[in-house]
Amino acid sequence: MGRSLYGRKRYEESAQFLDWLFECIQQEQADVLLVAGDIFDNGTPSNRALELYYRFLHRVAGSHCRHVIITAGNHDSPSLLNAPREVLRYLNVHVVGCVDDDPENEVLVLNDADENPGLIACAVPYLRDRDIRKAQAGESIEDKDRKLVAGIREHYYTVCGLAEARRSEIGANIPIVALGHLFTAGGQTVEGDGVRELYMGSLGHVGMDAFPKSIDYLALGHLHTPQKVAGFTTLRYCGSPIPISFGEARQQKIVLSAEFTKNKVVVNEITVPCFQVLETLSGSWDEITCRIDELKENDASAWLEILYQGDEIIDSLQQRLQEMTEGTGLEILRIKNARLVERALNRMSSEETLDDLSENDVFARCLAAHDVPLEQHHGLTLAFQEIVAALHGEDARAE
Repeated sequence: MGRSLYGRKRYEESAQFLDWLFECIQQEQADVLLVAGDIFDNGTPSNRALELYYRFLHRVAGSHCRHVIITAGNHDSPSLLNAPREVLRYLNVHVVGCVDDDPENEVLVLNDADENPGLIACAVPYLRDRDIRKAQAGESIEDKDRKLVAGIREHYYTVCGLAEARRSEIGANIPIVALGHLFTAGGQTVEGDGVRELYMGSLGHVGMDAFPKSIDYLALGHLHTPQKVAGFTTLRYCGSPIPISFGEARQQKIVLSAEFTKNKVVVNEITVPCFQVLETLSGSWDEITCRIDELKENDASAWLEILYQGDEIIDSLQQRLQEMTEGTGLEILRIKNARLVERALNRMSSEETLDDLSENDVFARCLAAHDVPLEQHHGLTLAFQEIVAALHGEDARAE
């Protein structure tokens, strides 16, 4: 919540999704809601984003749903999420914003309608580098990578081991679910989706061996594309509830329902409606204008991304396109003139903005601009990515 798309805030979409999700919980008669991180777009959410969050939790607390588990993602401020958790606990909303000294605090035993233990949850939040790895002088990137993956694996085995011990104490074969916010090996992303590498330089992708066999269902966050982990039906990313970028516009967004019966987990995909149409129009001037005319004839309402790829130089491209959509339900959020970009080659084109570039793109341009020798690029890029990962890991609201 609180994310922008080329300057347009998306609070209305978030509100519509939360209204839909509440009705979905009611229809499914869901007992538990799991949210695996990235509640907010950044660590300092606006008052409106916070209002949407707390209003939704209040509604769910009065519904059939008995428990809500919320773990922090890499975009979230652990201290912000944790601040009201003692109050939220009275509403059966369980918040785990960060790892603390006692992993037992990540093991939650949830009662069923008869007040008997019905589910054990391993509520693992986003694991920051400093939570799972001790830095040592002289370490190589490969050494850090191995320690990161080993630290993540060790944490899951510790928490799940505690969950298994609690299940033995209870003396009933109740299911164990786990949450996580990480990048699994082989995970699928979409260009422009804004998914950050959680650790330096795409290292730290987690394999299947990090998750103990005792986990009956694994709910993961971070990747926006709905997907199974290594093809397993019970190890899932539900993905983002709304398209985060134009690259995701054609994805069917879903939430996942997991129903536990004796020795079996049945997982169903529930389709999320589209609350705001996004469409990319690309090609020549004639192709783009023809598609705009079609949309206008159908009284369509959509946000548009225009990628002009024609050979003809179009004067006042932006102005002409804006005039075509004026007074309609179409709104152009971005125009990219591929011809100008190609002509610019290695320099910034007049229509290129920071929205078109990643942090790594900017750093690569700095290396080129300062004539840094090619043999130094790899090492400097890895060091830069490590610094960026550390900055993203800082809690903006912490003291």
